[in-house]
Amino acid sequence: MFELRIYTTTPGNLEALNARFRDHTVALFKKHGMTNIAYWNLMPDQEGAENTLVYLLAHSSRHAAKDSFSAFGADPEWKSALKDSEAKAGGPLTVKGGVKSLFIKATDYSPIR
Repeated sequence: MFELRIYTTTPGNLEALNARFRDHTVALFKKHGMTNIAYWNLMPDQEGAENTLVYLLAHSSRHAAKDSFSAFGADPEWKSALKDSEAKAGGPLTVKGGVKSLFIKATDYSPIR
């Protein structure tokens, strides 16, 4: 089962969010049982290119996803990375309501099944 996540950053903080994912989040997701599939930024000519991160995770089930994110959120390393990145940016890296999650499943003809 897959989870498509879309983040909208606060103004000027897309690179800070990418750095937090690059330097901390991706490894912590793996540590907590999530499979990192891919991470994207929009092409410059698209609306939202300056503030959008899109990524895809794989989980064994929705229950596993919930458990993984609970463990991730409680991880002291995550809490430290969050605090440090927000302190450096002068506030949150994402806008209020700026994290969207969609649980999706591959069709029977999808090569990623």
